[in-house]
Amino acid sequence: MTQAGAVIFDARPCMLGEGALWHPMRKQLFWFDILGKKLLSRQEDVALEWGFADMVSAAGWLDNHRLLLASARALFVFDLQSGAQTHVASLEADNPATRSNDGRADPMGGFWIGTMGQNAEQGAGAIYRYYRGELRKIYAGITIPNAICFAPNGRCAHFTDTVTGQVMRAPLNDQGWPQGKPEVYLDFAGQDFGPDGAVIDAHGHMWLAQWGAGRVACYDAAGQYLRHIEIGAPHSSCPAFGGADMSTLFCTTALQGMDSAARAAHPHAGQTFAAHGVGKGQLEHQVIL
Repeated sequence: MTQAGAVIFDARPCMLGEGALWHPMRKQLFWFDILGKKLLSRQEDVALEWGFADMVSAAGWLDNHRLLLASARALFVFDLQSGAQTHVASLEADNPATRSNDGRADPMGGFWIGTMGQNAEQGAGAIYRYYRGELRKIYAGITIPNAICFAPNGRCAHFTDTVTGQVMRAPLNDQGWPQGKPEVYLDFAGQDFGPDGAVIDAHGHMWLAQWGAGRVACYDAAGQYLRHIEIGAPHSSCPAFGGADMSTLFCTTALQGMDSAARAAHPHAGQTFAAHGVGKGQLEHQVIL
């Protein structure tokens, strides 16, 4: 079933929009243009933007004015008020061929972050978890890490290596570390789109951005397709629930990989979208340093 499409939330075009995060204390959406090296946001009608020396891609919230950000080389605390940056952990700092990509906080206060090759080199990346002072590699040989999200009860994580077309599900122990072998939750191998960013709603349903298909599709915990939301750009990249009652589904998009003809055919590509009254999201989890 298709639900009414999304509307434009922010018209600034991103080369590679990613990392959508609704800050539950600030009631504010944050997102990134990875290739533009920017963190973006809006407060009412005011467009906000912060630039960085390195590519930045994902965030978790720490308190009212501080975020944990993932850059190409590190995890660091960013103060939204002062602009101060405080190093937390190095992230493949000795490997200039990689950068960070998708990431999200888990229910235990840990932060998961994926890395990948600058040109999506096969198997060049990994998925890490930062938890209470420790950054640990949990999955290696990843080409394009995406769809990092968590069940409401905190007992399983999801992720994908986009090039495989498969979204995986991994059981977690009581401290949020993976235990046992991940299993295939959704399989899109051979489809003409790639699984990208994802978020789990309050009912345990996954909302998955499908790169190349211009939509965010919803699946129940058993992997059954339920419905989808049309996004007004082909490269839908990362969804997040937010809004006053957590019923608005936001989604970033990207211009990356689109030639002049494709951009002319899709004039809203790269913009950030919102679909109101879609469902009921979980509050984003707080990162505990």
